[in-house]
Amino acid sequence: MSGHSKWATIKHKKAATDAKRGKAFTRLIKEINIAARSGGGDPDSNARLRTAIAAAKAVSMPADNIKKAILRGTGELEGGQIEEVTFEGYGPGGAAVLVEVATDNRNRTVSEIRHMFSKHGGNLGEQNSVGWMFERKSQILIEEDKTNEDQLMGIALDAGADDLRNEGGHWEVLSRPEAHEAVLEAIHKAGIPTLSAQVAKISKNLVKLEGKNAAGMLRLSEALEEHDDVQNVWANFDIDEKELEALAG
Repeated sequence: MSGHSKWATIKHKKAATDAKRGKAFTRLIKEINIAARSGGGDPDSNARLRTAIAAAKAVSMPADNIKKAILRGTGELEGGQIEEVTFEGYGPGGAAVLVEVATDNRNRTVSEIRHMFSKHGGNLGEQNSVGWMFERKSQILIEEDKTNEDQLMGIALDAGADDLRNEGGHWEVLSRPEAHEAVLEAIHKAGIPTLSAQVAKISKNLVKLEGKNAAGMLRLSEALEEHDDVQNVWANFDIDEKELEALAG
C-alpha cells in the first residue's frame, strides 16, 4: 500500500525477503510487458518503460528477464495477453482504495478482488467513484538518517521536485510525473540511497482510522498486495504511526 507513505515504508521493509522478491519480479515483468506493448520497446522514447526497467534493475532482475519481457510486450516473443484493470472501492472506515491489476483473466480477477473487499469489511465501487481523490505524482522515499533536510531539499528542488516531507523515519520527495527520472537521478548522483521510487497515486485528503477499522484496513491492504494479479494498491487512510507499526509488526 503506497497511498500513505508510512505504510509504504513498512511494506517496503516487509518485502525485503527472497520470497517477496519473486513477487516483485512478477509484478515488474508484467509492467515492462505492458509498457512495451503500449509505448514500444525502445526505452529512450518510452518513459514508462524506462521507469519500469530502472525499477527492475533496482531489485537486481537479470537483464535477460527484462529483455524477454520487452520482446513479449512488442510481440516479438509469444506470451499471454495481459490486460490492465483498475478497481475502485472503499475499505473499513470509509477509506478510498484504488487497486491496479494486470491480468490474463479479467472475470476471475474481478470475482477475487470483490471477494477480498467483502471479506475485509469493504466494498467495490463504480468506475471513477474514488479515482478523483488521487493524483499522479513521482514519489521517492529515503530513510531519514541517509541525508539531512537542507541537502535533500537543495538537490530535489534543483532537479524539479515540488515538495519534501518528513514522514517520521523517512523523507518523502514528491514531484510531477515528468520530473521523476531527473529527480531520482539527482538523488542517486549525490550518493543518497532510496527506499523506493515510483510514479504513484497520491491521495489529496486522508481519512483517519483507528482500532478495528485500522486493523481491517491493513488486513485488506495486505490481502490485495498478495494477490498475484495486483500491481499496486493505493488508499487515503491515515493511521497513527505507533498504532500502524504495532498492527503491521
